[in-house]
Amino acid sequence: MDTSQQKDLFDIPEDICYLNTASLSPSFKAVEQAGIDAVLQKSRPYLIPSSDFFDPVIELKKRFAELIQLDEFERVASIPSVSYGIATVANNIELNAGDTVVLMQEQFPSNYYSWKKLTDTYKAHLKIVQAPKTTSNRAKLWNEAILEAIDDSTAVVAMGNIHWSSGALFDLKAIREKTRMHDALLIIDGSQSVGALPFSVKEIQPDALICAGYKWLFGPYGCGYAYYGPYFDGGEPLEENWTNRLDSHKLPDLTRYQHEYKPLANRYVMGESGSFIHVNMQLEALKQVLLWTPEAVQNYCRGISVKAVEELRNLGCYIEADDYRSHHLFGLELPESINIKAFKKALSDQQIFVSFRGNYVRLSCHFFNTEKDFERFLNCLKSVIN
Repeated sequence: MDTSQQKDLFDIPEDICYLNTASLSPSFKAVEQAGIDAVLQKSRPYLIPSSDFFDPVIELKKRFAELIQLDEFERVASIPSVSYGIATVANNIELNAGDTVVLMQEQFPSNYYSWKKLTDTYKAHLKIVQAPKTTSNRAKLWNEAILEAIDDSTAVVAMGNIHWSSGALFDLKAIREKTRMHDALLIIDGSQSVGALPFSVKEIQPDALICAGYKWLFGPYGCGYAYYGPYFDGGEPLEENWTNRLDSHKLPDLTRYQHEYKPLANRYVMGESGSFIHVNMQLEALKQVLLWTPEAVQNYCRGISVKAVEELRNLGCYIEADDYRSHHLFGLELPESINIKAFKKALSDQQIFVSFRGNYVRLSCHFFNTEKDFERFLNCLKSVIN
């Protein structure tokens, strides 16, 4: 793949330095056009066949299944958000008093509030695994602490593949082995990893994987994906909509009410999952994500950021050890001498877009970025230090 040509897929002005895909990805030109075409299609609904409610959604599930190395595409459900997917999971779990649900420190809210409500309901406990205070081998020690936190009281471990602010990489394979030892469920939020970091359902075998679609999967805001494993095959969906029932494709027979749900994850799809605008854009996005491959994304991002990471560390910034973090997304803790207000103003003045999350300045890059983007960020930081 010629990475020099990938920037042409986007419409980002040369004077913009966008290191913020982890917040919201820019659309490819092809995704933008797919959305426009779909809007125009809605203007002539008599040209939309009834099969468009179903066939494009099936194709979408197949593409996402391919991305996560999943053989059964019907274990994929289209959802509107991570909170919807996590709420579906929590809705189908019963706890015993005294059980624990293990979470990471400062987990994204969509993967926290449902667990807080669930543990409160059953008089169970949240066990929050804190990141070690040290700046030496922090992510390695954090992984060890997570493994130690999983014991006979553990009912669920819910976490990301990486930490959404720091980029700390979690050893899901080892964590999955430990959860099996204690009959605990493993629920993964892949929003900040799937599409940019290799992930295999075959290898990890999580009980559920929930992903926002508007970040590293380059879909429109308001779309997402969920994989539900065998534990959830007979569960209750959050809503009763016409498309998650058996034989719903037979439109003339819809009022012959059907008590059976469609098999596997199809029972969990959101209402109006066949949204013409969203699905057309998502299909175009996943087509390109699959062509890129997550491995290529990691390699490219590592290559364009390696010099900047070294210099940032020399300036006194803390970044997780390279072997224990992702390269498409990483956070840096600034030296205490930095005036954060002045730094934010300088970034804004120079049209450099990053995220401030907790104690971290989060940088996230993709194929439309180059080394020059990191040089601009570095020079901006140096101007504040000086």
